[in-house]
Amino acid sequence: MYRPQLLIVAAAVALAHAPAIAAPTSAVLDASNPFAKPSSLPLNYPAFDKIKDAHFLPAFNAGMREHLREVEAIANDKAAPTFDNTIVALERSGQLLSRVGATFSNLHGANTNDTLDAVDREMSPKLAAHDDAIHLNPKLFARVKALHDKRASLGLDAESTFLLERYYKEFVRAGANLSAADQRKLKAYNGEIASLQSDFTQRVLKGVNAAALVVDTRAELEGMSDAEIKAAADEAEKRGVKGKFVIPLVNTSSQPALSTLKNRKTRERLLQASLQRGATGGEFDTRQQVLRLAKLRAERAVLLGYPNFAAYSQELETARNPAAVNKLLGDLAKPAVTNAQKEAADIQKVIDAEKGGFKAAAYDWPMYQDKVRAQRYNFDENQLRPYFEMNRVLVDGVFFAATKEYGITFKERKDLPVYNPDVRTFDVFDVDGKQLAIFIFDPYARSNKQGGAWMNEYVSQSHLLGLRPVIGNHLNIPKPPSGQPTLLTYDEVVTAFHEFGHALHGMFSDVKYPHFSGTNVPRDFVEYPSQVNEMWVTWPEVLANYAKHHQTGAPMPKELLDKVVASKKFDQGYKTSEYLAAALLDQRWHQLAPNQIPTDVLAFEAKALKDAGVDYALVPPRYRTTYFSHSMGGGYSAGYYAYLWSERLDADTVQWFTNNGGLSRKNGDHFRKTLLSRGGTAEAMDLFQNFRGRGPVIEPLLERRGLTGN
Repeated sequence: MYRPQLLIVAAAVALAHAPAIAAPTSAVLDASNPFAKPSSLPLNYPAFDKIKDAHFLPAFNAGMREHLREVEAIANDKAAPTFDNTIVALERSGQLLSRVGATFSNLHGANTNDTLDAVDREMSPKLAAHDDAIHLNPKLFARVKALHDKRASLGLDAESTFLLERYYKEFVRAGANLSAADQRKLKAYNGEIASLQSDFTQRVLKGVNAAALVVDTRAELEGMSDAEIKAAADEAEKRGVKGKFVIPLVNTSSQPALSTLKNRKTRERLLQASLQRGATGGEFDTRQQVLRLAKLRAERAVLLGYPNFAAYSQELETARNPAAVNKLLGDLAKPAVTNAQKEAADIQKVIDAEKGGFKAAAYDWPMYQDKVRAQRYNFDENQLRPYFEMNRVLVDGVFFAATKEYGITFKERKDLPVYNPDVRTFDVFDVDGKQLAIFIFDPYARSNKQGGAWMNEYVSQSHLLGLRPVIGNHLNIPKPPSGQPTLLTYDEVVTAFHEFGHALHGMFSDVKYPHFSGTNVPRDFVEYPSQVNEMWVTWPEVLANYAKHHQTGAPMPKELLDKVVASKKFDQGYKTSEYLAAALLDQRWHQLAPNQIPTDVLAFEAKALKDAGVDYALVPPRYRTTYFSHSMGGGYSAGYYAYLWSERLDADTVQWFTNNGGLSRKNGDHFRKTLLSRGGTAEAMDLFQNFRGRGPVIEPLLERRGLTGN
């Protein structure tokens, strides 16, 4: 997942970009604050060793003041508006705010604490108001509009023309054409929405930690490895329940331990702890936040001239409108659930053959699907883990594939400061030997780290500002006990390749304006390059280089690889159904008009799933509404469909790579030149067309997901 400055700075720094290297020290912030001037470290890499929690609030406040002064100077310029004195000047503005905003949003997601949470709560509404102060500045909008009206006669190049058009559209969508009275309403909506999103996200993180399952005896953990049981005991001791065991939750509905726990009651308790998050009352309940957010987003959309929030949100996406999204999700719902039901029947056969004496439930699925897989393909996924040691996956897999495809190389460095001892940094060199980027790798789960996996940019590339990228990948791999190797599951390996696909998108950015840098593309396009990078996980040349036994160094046996490849379509009914259920929930909430907002979150959720045909008890939604941070916390609100929308492009692209010889510099260079390097400088689907030579087709996606026979 790409996290588009997900937390509090997304809207507020839309016009504030990273600093030019030679930017002067800020006159409004004490020079002792590390944000007062650009970092002196290579590529403006953040000085994590000097940045303290206390530095953020003064830097934010100074950054907003400085940015508004810059914007006022642009708006009140007595010279007639030109592209340079208005649009380019805006692109150069807000450098201090960008420095603090990018670093804070990343640290708050990856390494938060009570102080950073308090900063987030305080700054969310302030930054929303700051964004309003810019977009609702009538003099500034008049200059942008004057340029937009005569854009055809300005003699601009294609990237500059597209930037001007994008600025105008963003001002209009932010309310620049509203009356003064309606703008006051809009500001109130924006401030409250920002606060609620912050509140929701923090409740979800704290709630997932509080909902960890406490187990009394080792016997109840039968099936887990000795290392996993020790980790559970260590977690219990850390939480003050010594002598017991604690299984922490991950952010999704299903939990990893469900595939190994033999005690059915423990499995049931674990899944229930997960599914009930945010809906049990108390300080971590999120239902009121959900209802208020849904109403405010709907009212804000209507005020701006749209029927609902989804229509507003999707206007600039490649999907364009909810009807297109509904069709994609709706067309796949029935075949996905039909496949899941067939898979459930296979699971029940195994239960009956073992004389289990019970009907399969959702908490049985992960364990018994592994048994079905073992019978059908004569292996289970645990056989793979000894061959997936994390460093080998990263260096000999992820990096190796990138070198073969694009010619870039990597060198780890130990001298750069990091915010956590487990974080690693790498210089990335281009084919000509010049430094391309710095890559930050943060692999392990922590209680103060947001769930899931994501990429974001600490510094974004821009020729205008003379900047090269600093890119981070953040995973949530359970850290093994000291001295034990980090052995990944197959899904974790896929995630590592996926997130590095986002990193490549950011590293290869070759644009002039920071507005278009790297992954600043539509949400339903941003997942596409990262999904393409997953294809190298099982590519024979790549797999042979990294999939080696962590003790003996022996390569993964070919017969085991063949089973992995043969089983790729296995369990796709489940995987597609759980994803579709979450994506459809996201749409149902955000396609409501203001007068349609319900009063009961769980009742609405149940009806929405039933109406969409995905209310299958054995397959819970990947996220339920009450802990659906993608949707309710911002970032992917009304946009969770983007993964499937992007996968249509991905499957088509994988077919192109395969048909053209697979992993080669020729193919990689074509993908880089026509698409990855272009950022958001043109319409996303035009970039795809430039790469592929035609528009996308859906057949490769249906084939991949095993949905062609329904």
